[in-house]
Amino acid sequence: MLVVAALGGNALLRRGEPLTAKAQRENVATAATALAQIIKAGHRLVVTHGNGPQIGLLALQGAAYKPDAVFPLDVLGAETDGMIGYMIEQALENALGHDRPVATLLTQIEVDPKDPAFAKPTKFIGPVYDKAEAERLAQARGWSIAADGAHWRRVVPSPMPSGIPDLKVLELLLEQDVTLICAGGGGIPVVRRADGSLIGVEAVIDKDHATALLAHKLNADALLLLTDVEAVFRDFGTETQSAIWQVSPEDAVRLDLPDGSMAPKVAAAATFVSDRARFASVGRLEDALALLDGKAGTMIVNN
Repeated sequence: MLVVAALGGNALLRRGEPLTAKAQRENVATAATALAQIIKAGHRLVVTHGNGPQIGLLALQGAAYKPDAVFPLDVLGAETDGMIGYMIEQALENALGHDRPVATLLTQIEVDPKDPAFAKPTKFIGPVYDKAEAERLAQARGWSIAADGAHWRRVVPSPMPSGIPDLKVLELLLEQDVTLICAGGGGIPVVRRADGSLIGVEAVIDKDHATALLAHKLNADALLLLTDVEAVFRDFGTETQSAIWQVSPEDAVRLDLPDGSMAPKVAAAATFVSDRARFASVGRLEDALALLDGKAGTMIVNN
């Protein structure tokens, strides 16, 4: 089977860990061990990943160097995708004994310039500020800002992905049995201009929705959304929480889930499954192979 697996942020950085190269390498090695089991079981694999903390770190470094000439988000996305892709690629090659080809591809993801998200930025990026400092920076740099708990942060648009210009390259590599690492951080956001050319935009695409689109376009058999929680839960974090082991895509989208965590994963999984003969699973990274076998996690599948 062709499996598309999305690594959650915990694959690179555990909760509370410092954002160091050493911590990321150690976590990526653990992730690669789990992913390698899928390949050794005879499946083809495409891997996507998040990059939010890494973009935040690069933005801070850029602002410290030259505050009035920071790089745009599409460029920062490409830089972080290259770094993270390199780490995952190397770790996977090591886990596989260097007997199978693995490649990282920087992936442009097209969005609609008329997407309503551009008029209503909601995606938090970068560091936290007090209100006065946030307002000063917003005025100086043309940012949109919003309250994030007791602090304030920059917010950017998060448009829905609509196309994958690099799809043919991905398909060519898969035909050669290459294990792919691509569409990191939801992909590099681009829009198509009137003359047909592409250009990057200031936005961050939701990783899970981009991964679902990728899995659909590649006609994958299974979509895995890997995190640090064993399954999707009703009433998560309460005394009455209960795990959901299997659900139809229609019922999945009706679940009352947290917007910032499980809701986008389940919505993306339901979109991928739709009315087709394929499935998506949400669960722990270390259970990746068991998720494929229906022995762990939440499976979204048609009845």
